[in-house]
Amino acid sequence: MTSLRDAPALVADIGGTNTRVALADGPVLRAGSVEKYRNADYSSLDSVLRSYLEKMEVAGCSGACVALAGPVRNGIGHLTNLDWRMDEDLLSEATGAPVVALLNDLQAQGFALGHLEAACLRPVISRPPPAAQETRLMIGLGTGFNAASVLYTPAGRIVTPSEAGHANLPVRTEQELRLCRFVETAHGFPAVEDVLSGRGLERVYNFLSPTPDQPQRLSAAEVMAAAAREERQALDALELFIGLLGTVAGNLSLIHLPFGGVYLCGGVARHIGPYLGSMGFAEAFANKGRFADFMRDFPVWLVEDDFAALTGCASFLDERCRN
Repeated sequence: MTSLRDAPALVADIGGTNTRVALADGPVLRAGSVEKYRNADYSSLDSVLRSYLEKMEVAGCSGACVALAGPVRNGIGHLTNLDWRMDEDLLSEATGAPVVALLNDLQAQGFALGHLEAACLRPVISRPPPAAQETRLMIGLGTGFNAASVLYTPAGRIVTPSEAGHANLPVRTEQELRLCRFVETAHGFPAVEDVLSGRGLERVYNFLSPTPDQPQRLSAAEVMAAAAREERQALDALELFIGLLGTVAGNLSLIHLPFGGVYLCGGVARHIGPYLGSMGFAEAFANKGRFADFMRDFPVWLVEDDFAALTGCASFLDERCRN
């Protein structure tokens, strides 16, 4: 029987819609081991993990790390957009791993930095290469929105969790004020995530309908398809969405000072990537009055690796075991 020292680690990334699971050897994902599961088909994460381990015929795991789209505190995680609860005891029981950890999904993305292929990082705003130990900032757009600062210290790398998607949506124009009033009907509060997410793009499209009381409702994927066909309402929705993303990313950069770069990640970020350059992201990012020149110090990249959070979980376990 394979000893746990030689066994792979199990890593998982739980989004609002799907869960990805993989095996890792150190910080490297095992080739061909990534599987995707629809959350709606399972009652809990442990049932997903047990199904995966059975399919992969894995007898034991050296460690297990799960990234989830929601807050984690004292080893307990709650998903923001899914009625699942996970704690480290359940994770250990489901996997048999002696070392377990729960991370916020953006924390996992932060731990992936340094382990991603260069081809998976597309420059959005180019700047001279930063110093190796400069602070980075991860910004995630998918089913929800979040951000995490990546700090390098003598004690090792620290990735700070947050729930940035639930802060107030910024307002600078009359149109943005109307948008806030339109989206606040969802939860009684106009949060960043109510616009800057997959469902948020749908709301922006509905907001721009000629008849807002009876909007033409499209899914985020349908909005993107309409934009590809150069339909005006979809293009206008993307431009408003991207302008607000630039504003929010600029605000977060002033708070965290990521001279090492801002990294946009997540499924929605990847889908809007081709439009960032032409629809005003850089202009909105830098539009900070007398601090506009200061904003030139922050490079921005788009992370095009769909498995970055899994790599981050593997890296976290590897760093934890080495330290």
